[in-house]
Amino acid sequence: MAEQEPVENELGAPPRTLGIEVQGAEVSRATFTLTHEDHTLGNAVRYLLAKNPQVSFVGYSVPHPSEPKMNIRVQTTGVQASDVLLDSLLTLYKVADHIDNTFVDALATFKFKAQGPPNKR
Repeated sequence: MAEQEPVENELGAPPRTLGIEVQGAEVSRATFTLTHEDHTLGNAVRYLLAKNPQVSFVGYSVPHPSEPKMNIRVQTTGVQASDVLLDSLLTLYKVADHIDNTFVDALATFKFKAQGPPNKR
């Protein structure tokens, strides 16, 4: 399998990859370490996990600001913690996609209205 060439983002910064390390032997509770992430993702995922009725405990921490990693602790009522985390990440992706689409539509509407009516001759 050929490795893909990393692509720079629109700001010219080097690309980041998300690494996940799982600690814990039980399927219903685990600590996930996500590399190259911080409070931006941590708080959003924690919020979505806390709203899930299958989650009995969730918390996250960033051990040190200079370390590019974040820990998420998830305990569930019996379902796999990794499945619940994945569902929350997918939900967050859908929310971000919806916000992006709504913004693009609103911007297009604003630009259209800003142009005013066409000139009549």
